[in-house]
Amino acid sequence: MPKISKKAQLFTESVIREMTRLCNLHNGINLSQGFPDFAAPEEMKEAACKAIRDDINQYAITWGSRNLRNAIAEKSALYNGLTVDPEKNITVCCGSTEAMIASIMATIDPGEEIIVFEPFYENYGPDGILSGAIPQYISLHEPDWSFDFNELEAKFNNRTRAIILNTPNNPTGKVFTREELSFIAALCQKWDVLAITDEIYEHLVYDGHTHVNLAALDGMADRTITINAASKTYSVTGWRVGYAIASETLTSAIRKVHDFLTVGAPHPLQEAVAVGMRFQKEYYERIAVEYLERRNYMLTALENAGFRCYKPYGAYYIMTDISEFNFPDDTTFARKLIQNVGVAVVPGSSFYHHPRDGYRKVRFAFCKKMETLQRAVDRLHDLKSRLIPF
Repeated sequence: MPKISKKAQLFTESVIREMTRLCNLHNGINLSQGFPDFAAPEEMKEAACKAIRDDINQYAITWGSRNLRNAIAEKSALYNGLTVDPEKNITVCCGSTEAMIASIMATIDPGEEIIVFEPFYENYGPDGILSGAIPQYISLHEPDWSFDFNELEAKFNNRTRAIILNTPNNPTGKVFTREELSFIAALCQKWDVLAITDEIYEHLVYDGHTHVNLAALDGMADRTITINAASKTYSVTGWRVGYAIASETLTSAIRKVHDFLTVGAPHPLQEAVAVGMRFQKEYYERIAVEYLERRNYMLTALENAGFRCYKPYGAYYIMTDISEFNFPDDTTFARKLIQNVGVAVVPGSSFYHHPRDGYRKVRFAFCKKMETLQRAVDRLHDLKSRLIPF
């Protein structure tokens, strides 16, 4: 019998995408996977169509079209305070997912350690396995998802190669503060450690919180890889256009790995994303207000339905505690919720390296039309009496 690699046996398929398939099977409302069910900006759709009609249908330069790299550099200077050379510091990838694995594989050797905050976006675990890195986990503590500075400091050692940071954070909605980031920056400089930051939700922050780019802090420009993508900000998760910003030395390595992973992101869609990158600030202010309305609506509705919610200050997810429903675990709860109620969520255990740490939690996504959220809330009405444990 053909054998599979040991690496492939160490992780499962994406639980998030599995929940979407179950949701489709039961004709449910998908509050599991983080993709909007509303339209992308018209200007970007028109630009994509125009690029295809204009026969921009062949390979772009491997590390991204010049137009898009220029737009990324302009936007990074305007919103993040970064000085970025589009010729030397940017690699356009097939979404932030590829940007992350390409960056890890380009900079970390097997046996070196990476520090990961948990709960974490589920891709980071398999990324570590595929690259041969050894993950060291740091807990984000409820209810505000803070971390212990002393605990983090104790994780740094001569084997530490990188720290992965996702802010605003998926799944918690935590927005790391300038104080927290400055502490992380000081440790990175002390131990000569690389920071790989996933900042895909940078424009989705609420209640006076501010997104701070780690690379903009003193001493961090040359030791930070900033990862981002068009997916969330512009509601084009299916386009798969992301990017990594790094020093020239790091970028050279990332580009080589990227080249042999995917060659390049779709060229006509790169041209369309360049249009979005040049939107005025009013666009970003508007989407933050619209998502805030959705967040507030869902917080109230979920609490009324019996969930204990952890209020998110960024991104578009709500982590909840399901203890009130007396289910044995989160996966059983999530499957029953899809089958009997028709609402899909993500089991919290998928965000922890020890699944038991998340077995009392599920994550809701609120990146949906208000009418979609309202239909979901209607289905969650009187949930305690309708959702009987197995």
